[in-house]
Amino acid sequence: MGKRLKQQKRGAGSPRYRALSKRSKTDLQYRPYDDMEKTGVLSGKVLSFVDDPARTSLLMKVKFENNEKGFLLAPEGIAAGDTIDVGAQGKLRLGSVLPLYRIPDGAYIFNIERNPGDGGTMVKAAGSFANIISKEGGMVYVKLPSKTTIVLSNECRAQLGVLAGGGRLEKPMLKAGANYYKLRKAKNRIWPLVRGAHMAAYSHPHGGKQHHAGKPTTVSRSSPAGSKVGHVAARQTGRRKGKRTAEPGGRGRKKKRK
Repeated sequence: MGKRLKQQKRGAGSPRYRALSKRSKTDLQYRPYDDMEKTGVLSGKVLSFVDDPARTSLLMKVKFENNEKGFLLAPEGIAAGDTIDVGAQGKLRLGSVLPLYRIPDGAYIFNIERNPGDGGTMVKAAGSFANIISKEGGMVYVKLPSKTTIVLSNECRAQLGVLAGGGRLEKPMLKAGANYYKLRKAKNRIWPLVRGAHMAAYSHPHGGKQHHAGKPTTVSRSSPAGSKVGHVAARQTGRRKGKRTAEPGGRGRKKKRK
């Protein structure tokens, strides 16, 4: 009898696979989108920076004029004691939270709301940023780090700048123990991850010597969640037939005539 796949073992989540929320410093969100932000401005002072193990980016603790305290994602170049603005009438400062219609075209932004008032859901990884391409009526075209362009309401909020922590993946881990504490201990992720092709045949559909044991790697979209491994709903796999392919001699092979 074969083993259950990892996604089958996880199911709805058990303590072994569930990320520990007590390690998270805060449930990071913007202030409520109230009348003060829609029509005015609320200034705040950066008190300190916080390293949250639940996310890759750095947090900054901010105290606002009305004595509110909260956390925001820290941009590159900001320092303790700097001032940021929150609201439609705020200045274009590093780390300020402004609606998209107040941010000029071409500006770098991060922590973007998908819907006005949802608290910020996109572009939150360390070193990432998005660009405002253009505005048209009440809509704004934003280019994400994936090079995908999306259309958002101009009332959605975002922070100015580039998210701090860029280049964190450039330094090598050097040993497995460092990666263990980075992934398994901090974020409660299962590590190391072994490819299915390296497993035994009873442990994984792709296991058993080579070439996936003669089984296709494509899986239907309607398959149960536990069997979705490999190429899910792939249109095709492998090299396309009938096209010219480069050869070492510089010539290409033409499609054979029937």
